[in-house]
Amino acid sequence: MKKRVAKRSSAKSDPKKFWKLGVDDFNTEHFSVNAEGQLIVHEGKHQYNILDVIKKYGTSTEIVFPTIIENRVRDIISTFDAYIKILGYKGKYRYHYPMKVNQNKEFVLPAVNVGANVDVSSSNELYIVKRMLEQGVFRKNIHIICNGPKTPSYMDLVEELRAKNLNIVPIIEDYVELERMKKFNGPVGIRVNLDVKVKSHWDKKFNRFGFTEAELLKIGKVRNLSILHYHISSQVETLEGFAAPLKRAIDLYAKMREKNPGLDTIDIGGGAAIPYEKKRLYSTKTLIQRIVRTAKTHADKIGVKHPNLVSEWGRYVAAPAQITLYRIMTEKALGPKDDRRWYVIDGSFMNDLLDTWAIHQKWHVIPVNALNAKKLRRVWLAGSSCDSDDKYTAGGTHILLPDLETNRELYIAVLDTGAYQDPLASHHCLLSSPAKLIAANGEIKIARKREQPEEVRKLFGW
Repeated sequence: MKKRVAKRSSAKSDPKKFWKLGVDDFNTEHFSVNAEGQLIVHEGKHQYNILDVIKKYGTSTEIVFPTIIENRVRDIISTFDAYIKILGYKGKYRYHYPMKVNQNKEFVLPAVNVGANVDVSSSNELYIVKRMLEQGVFRKNIHIICNGPKTPSYMDLVEELRAKNLNIVPIIEDYVELERMKKFNGPVGIRVNLDVKVKSHWDKKFNRFGFTEAELLKIGKVRNLSILHYHISSQVETLEGFAAPLKRAIDLYAKMREKNPGLDTIDIGGGAAIPYEKKRLYSTKTLIQRIVRTAKTHADKIGVKHPNLVSEWGRYVAAPAQITLYRIMTEKALGPKDDRRWYVIDGSFMNDLLDTWAIHQKWHVIPVNALNAKKLRRVWLAGSSCDSDDKYTAGGTHILLPDLETNRELYIAVLDTGAYQDPLASHHCLLSSPAKLIAANGEIKIARKREQPEEVRKLFGW
């Protein structure tokens, strides 16, 4: 039976455009294609041929680009500062990198080095902060926000670091924590579960975090309260999804300041979306302008002091800074009446990119070589575990990739994999974690080697 192949002449005539590379709005501004149809990543005056990297280090492999992290943190801070000045806003802005998005030092340190503060959500994450403090990594005026349930060990460490004069603020999540914070010798924040629903990929009907607005007003005075915090959702799809909850938070902030005059900051949490599916959303500039303008206009309208603003946009910073690379090992028919094919990778979605399975994340998947291929095939990707859920189907549609009959040695790159995938990684079927490489200043360095069977075995006590 003759194979039916999807032909896309534009992939050959203009592969950069076809694969949506070199586009700021898609976070692919660093990517291009050379004359041989190979994927190139640019870093200032330096560039990396990803096929050459694969030939040297193999697959499965993750490559981190710290410069992307640095540039995005700088961009957030400078854009907020610019609109605060342009619009005459009286409050200040701080960016906090939420460590939960990716705790690898190759992500945390570049962010901190260019001005990011830190948000932690567990005692173990805060212990990393302690280690960095002891090693002299932090600047003296860095701020730490502590989210998540406060276990005794977590709170003990908060108090220890506060005693060392670290600018650390625990966020009160419930009544037990509220009682505990009455003895805390330092500023605190409190989290509100705003009664606002927005259009986002992650919106939940119920939210177990924080107090209701009515509960906060009933509580009234909170000792040393300085921050009102909320997190409305992640991957917020519209500008109004940021403006509506901010206005409601400012209303609550104004009422709470009557009994808490030290309250001067609103932490809007995360939410800045990543265009994983390469559909245009909003620019960072437009988003930040809307936030600052909304805060100023609404605060002026109700006659309250402009609050300082904090955001925790981790996905925005971390996701585009990593790509994950695989080799296509083999192919097989999807079904007797379906012209799509399975392409089997030398890695695992359930291990390396767990959101593929857990929340049906869609990814931007492109070839590393043969980007200028004339023949493309509609495919689904299968991981190399024995689990039927270890697959990527692009929501049940298909991915276009070069035909294996023409391109027998084929490698692919999954873009925007820097957020959450490393912390969620597992060892299903005892498969090894990918190698992790760092690409900086024109050089490639090994951060962690690909796991060997003996290393994985020991994790399970063998």
